Amino acid sequence: MRKMRISALLLALLLAGCGRDTQTQAPAEEPAYVEEVALQEVDMEDEAVALAAAPAVDTMLVPVASGTLVKASDKAQIDYSNTADGYVMVRYTASTTKRLKVQVKGPATTYTYNLTAGEDWTTFPLSDGNGSYQTVVYENVSGTKYSTVLSQSFTVTLKDEFAPFLRPNQYVDYEPAVNTVAKAKELTAGKTETLDKVAAIYDFVVQNITYDRQLAATVQSGYLPVLDTVLDKKTGICFDYAALMTGMLRSQGVPCKLVVGYAGTAYHAWISVWSEKTGWVDGVVYFDGTTWKRMDPTFASSGKQSASIMQYIGDGKNYTVKYLY
Repeated sequence: MRKMRISALLLALLLAGCGRDTQTQAPAEEPAYVEEVALQEVDMEDEAVALAAAPAVDTMLVPVASGTLVKASDKAQIDYSNTADGYVMVRYTASTTKRLKVQVKGPATTYTYNLTAGEDWTTFPLSDGNGSYQTVVYENVSGTKYSTVLSQSFTVTLKDEFAPFLRPNQYVDYEPAVNTVAKAKELTAGKTETLDKVAAIYDFVVQNITYDRQLAATVQSGYLPVLDTVLDKKTGICFDYAALMTGMLRSQGVPCKLVVGYAGTAYHAWISVWSEKTGWVDGVVYFDGTTWKRMDPTFASSGKQSASIMQYIGDGKNYTVKYLY
């Protein structure tokens, strides 16, 4: 009976938009694209939005297109100068109204992103760590078919394992979020222990951000959190909760992964943090007075931190990791 109550509460949250049930709303796989250069075949699946040693960091780390290593064409550029710092940067310089994609293919995982023509450099993390990567820019040809615009392969040797999870990227863009960074600095002022910083930011997020049901009902694939907007409105979907907290922590030198995967059968977003005392904290993050438990700011907030929802959050079997940003 207790399990039934937990499942009912989770179902209510997910139906409210906290996640997409993959049994009923699975994102359709797109057919193979039209190839213009010799590359291995890839699956251009349109990724669904996630709905419903210590690093010494004295200043906020921001990505830079250094121009040391650049692959360019008449349409796009890939700057892979700073792979040791855990990122690659891409921009589409030509004018087009066609749909654009970027794939970052790591040793274990292929990440697919949207790209907007005419924008400045966009940053993508090298989340798989050390190894061989390929970054490819694609342009829509017709329907669901894509052609290769530009491709570059490189080998990554990170300065440290935290590099991809400290800097801003397309999914956690805290560089322009001056209010978010200022609030994080305020919340962590005087705190030297990593887990004290985590607790302060976590408490702020779950107590001050409410779930945006209207946005959850209308959000489209390709949605990206704007951290200062979330902070100002004090509302958001799962993706916003996780991105806001990740941005806050990273801006204060705390390595943090924005995790996208499944909570049960629902596509969902949460976080994983690193501390000197615990290492990467994947299954134990919030403090209940006795132990640290899994950090899922959306379920904790939407569920009003009830005993049943916190028990669900604390059970690592309910979560399956798919992507790290």
